[in-house]
Amino acid sequence: MNKGLKKLTKRNEPYIFLVVLALALLIQFRSGQFFTGNNLVDIASAMVVPGLFAVGTFMVILSGGIDVSFPALASLTSYATTKMLLDAGYTGGIWLPILISLSLGAALGAFNGYFIGFLGLPALIVTLGTSSVFKGVMQGALNSVQLATIPPGMQAFGTSSLFVASNPLSGLTSRMPVAFLVFASVLLVSFLILRYTFLGRGIYAIGGNEVSAHRAGFNTRRTKFLLYVFVGMMASLAGLIRTCMMQQNHPTNMLGMEMNIIAGVVLGGTAITGGTGSLTGCMLGTLLIVIVENSMILIGIPTIWKSVFVGALIIIGTGVSAWQVFRANRVAKVRFFRKEVPTI
Repeated sequence: MNKGLKKLTKRNEPYIFLVVLALALLIQFRSGQFFTGNNLVDIASAMVVPGLFAVGTFMVILSGGIDVSFPALASLTSYATTKMLLDAGYTGGIWLPILISLSLGAALGAFNGYFIGFLGLPALIVTLGTSSVFKGVMQGALNSVQLATIPPGMQAFGTSSLFVASNPLSGLTSRMPVAFLVFASVLLVSFLILRYTFLGRGIYAIGGNEVSAHRAGFNTRRTKFLLYVFVGMMASLAGLIRTCMMQQNHPTNMLGMEMNIIAGVVLGGTAITGGTGSLTGCMLGTLLIVIVENSMILIGIPTIWKSVFVGALIIIGTGVSAWQVFRANRVAKVRFFRKEVPTI
């Protein structure tokens, strides 16, 4: 039991959980509104889009890569899908928009994956470039403007709910969107991929040491390619869901989200150099960012300070990740010298 407890204290998840709990208790103490039904539903609803983004970002960072193009990709695919269906007069359900969006996301993700996986170019440089390309295509070639209406099927999906929670004191109500089921399904599929598939083991192995992963029999190039295809699909799905939930499409309102998402993933214990991290920690870190962004007003802090707090969390998350890498390297060196230096 002591061994298990000691192992648990070396992980980030318990600490980030305690931080989330402490923040929740502080908000509850100051406002008395955090643990009300409608506020919890609001937080769960606010987690859907950042959570989908975080799943893809987590897998990329876990593999030792980085992707800063996913907000631009999500904006482009959601706008192109919505505009295409509006022009065609589409009046059907949500499945065709999802299929079109996922197909576009997979194609754009494959664009990233080809340059990073097969050509071996640096992920940060490639995704910075493709981010500009995606924004240029959306704002230039597609001449994007705000779409005040969306197809009926997308409207119905965005307004449908699993249940409605109410606050007996204030009388406010909040609905749990059906999109939360999509988010939960993606989490389950991602967990199964990482835990039980050769692709999941390859992602961890490449993040730990790409050369060793290749020697162990993993096809590192194909794994990276498939990974960025998956990220593109997750980003496009998140963009479409955001459009449905907002009941309109604004071509630029997702741009700039990458830093908050990356901060949440790193705060959850995912090493920025790859190879270490868990989906649980990723979700806890993302939840912390969402709570900071959505609940500061409940404790009387003006929303203008939101950027300050999120920026501080980014610095803390990066510092924690750097410390993890330093500690791991130090342990590795100690073990190496213990093996190499003979005992007398």
